[in-house]
Amino acid sequence: MSDHSQTARRPVAAKLLLGLAVLGGLILLLLWPKFLLEMAEFVVWGLVVVAPIVIPGIVLAAWIMASGAGSHIAGVFEGRIVYSIFAASAIGAITPVCGVTVLPLMAGLLAAGVPLAPVMAFWLSSPVTDPAMLATTAATLGVGFAVGKTVAAFGLGLWGGAITSLFARRDWAITSLRSNRIVGNLSQRNCGTALTFDPRIWKDRQRRGIFRENFAATTRLILICLIPAFAAEYALNAVLQPDALSAYVGSDVWWAIPFAVFVGAPAYLDGYAALPLTRGLMDHGMSSGAAMAFLVSGGVVSIWGAMAIFPVLRLKPFLLYLALALSGSLAAGYVFGWLN
Repeated sequence: MSDHSQTARRPVAAKLLLGLAVLGGLILLLLWPKFLLEMAEFVVWGLVVVAPIVIPGIVLAAWIMASGAGSHIAGVFEGRIVYSIFAASAIGAITPVCGVTVLPLMAGLLAAGVPLAPVMAFWLSSPVTDPAMLATTAATLGVGFAVGKTVAAFGLGLWGGAITSLFARRDWAITSLRSNRIVGNLSQRNCGTALTFDPRIWKDRQRRGIFRENFAATTRLILICLIPAFAAEYALNAVLQPDALSAYVGSDVWWAIPFAVFVGAPAYLDGYAALPLTRGLMDHGMSSGAAMAFLVSGGVVSIWGAMAIFPVLRLKPFLLYLALALSGSLAAGYVFGWLN
């Protein structure tokens, strides 16, 4: 599914967002019923506007899983190191791998002796975007931002894989997995029986079922994340004055991009929820570079993502992952800001 390496913690994040939305809605209903009605209208209209772009992305993501393309991703890690890093970065940037087994896939590849460099490349590029996320980003922030985010994901994978390859002969890079029960369990899990690739999913009952399940799960996730996020965007616009944030994350502030990475990213909950909030922040003075840095770094170095990775990787590979994610996110923000 979308935002691959974060899927393990998505149910918690989604429930948290939904709970906060319900609680906030009850408070608003009691205190400011008119405000709540206006917010509801804003949310509904926001969903209507993004639907024509988001729905095709959801369909594509579900088709990739049902056709069997997503279950054969490990093949890109074979071969020469340069090719494997390039291929892993490209596939991670555009393909929705089976979300339940992102960590098991990484653990399984490392346990099987696949070098850390291509695994790191995929691990860094995969959480940032995929077809559904690309469509949602285009609908919310524009096509240019969506394309920039995808390019940033690919570049982040190349950066991470290239730097990691420099440490290929170190003991901690050769044996990067922890020796614990969690890793043992992860490496044994899978998404079910691997499917052979067949694009004609409508001819097979099992594939049709996989398509329906993935389509429903992604749609539910997007709605759970976008509804409270659009509500938060409306509240943000109601509270903040125009250019209220320009003094902190505006285009003329040198620390805007580092601030977005080191302060905003750790609190990041979900890629879909972050998009309307980012649009609201940009409407109030946030620079495009800071916005890109926030979205990219949030996908790979949030507290939730770090918590999922830490039990799997040894300390040095884990610290390398964080360093690569932070430095790559900063570079993405600066380059995107310079181009815009």
